[in-house]
Amino acid sequence: MAQKTKEMALISLLAAVITVAGLLRLPGVIPGTEFQLSAPVAVAIGAVFGFRRYLISGVLSSFVSLALGFQNILNVAVAMTFRVAAGGVMLLLGNTFLVAVLAGPVGTFCARLVLALFTGTNVWVLLLAALPGMAYTAVAVLPLIRLTGYLAKAGGFSEFVIPKRSVLRQIFLKNRGKGEGASWRNTA
Repeated sequence: MAQKTKEMALISLLAAVITVAGLLRLPGVIPGTEFQLSAPVAVAIGAVFGFRRYLISGVLSSFVSLALGFQNILNVAVAMTFRVAAGGVMLLLGNTFLVAVLAGPVGTFCARLVLALFTGTNVWVLLLAALPGMAYTAVAVLPLIRLTGYLAKAGGFSEFVIPKRSVLRQIFLKNRGKGEGASWRNTA
């Protein structure tokens, strides 16, 4: 029971962090290319705490932002697209640094596709405007993963930090030794 309560507190804390980070927007060099800090924060949360906690905290964050008037339905749809796409990449490929670096831009790409679908805007214009933010997310994710992992351990949530896993490496190691050149090892 205490473990479930602690996990609920963690998820609530993560939802609050995503909500506050979503309010922080750094201006871009070109007008209209501002960078929302919640993207790398969300990817770091997904890499450190796993897909389930990441998605639940993201849904809670969207509800809070919608209830407080920070976002509208379109913002929530775009944010949820980002969360599912970025989280799905980490769920399928693992939570290594390289995967986390790729997850943010993939999530942004999918979110811009949904935004183009809803608004009728040219998708290439939206993607071009998103390129600086994609680069910022890719660069900011490593320090945020390290910071999130450190704060989880220092804050008493270390049992919820998931171990690093690389699905591609597991597949490579599983298939290693199979194939044409491997049969000579089994004959001795």
